[in-house]
Amino acid sequence: MAISYRVDQISFELGMINSFIEMVACGVKKLAISPPIEPQNLELLVQASKEISEGFGTRYYVEQSLLITDIQSAEFTKGKNSILYYAKEQYIQEYLLLKKRVEELEAKGCYIGAERREISVAFGKLLSYPDDIIFKRVDSVERINPFVLQSKDK
Repeated sequence: MAISYRVDQISFELGMINSFIEMVACGVKKLAISPPIEPQNLELLVQASKEISEGFGTRYYVEQSLLITDIQSAEFTKGKNSILYYAKEQYIQEYLLLKKRVEELEAKGCYIGAERREISVAFGKLLSYPDDIIFKRVDSVERINPFVLQSKDK
């Protein structure tokens, strides 16, 4: 959503990242995702993620191409990077296994139907979304993207 007033986008995204990392550190979320990051801002936000993660005792993983599921549209992160935040290694490994499974299914032209739904639900659970939210997103005809506030001049 574009707003009429100016927002310092980097500071805004840093605030979101700090909050997501805190949720991971407190065990509220198994895995959290940064807002989609424009390529020109990646280095700065990776450095900040490193410092914030170290402060909270969590970890981060820079993702060049976020897993595509029915949790959100592919366009939401297309051409952008994401940073994944987690406290336990098993959660990033679960994510990477889901991503590998998607790549294998796509190579066979089979990333559709029940397989895609199963992976989408698993990804939603990894993000610690409640079941009703997962199913609302996955079963929606149109993809439901997260809300991200942006200045019109962005």
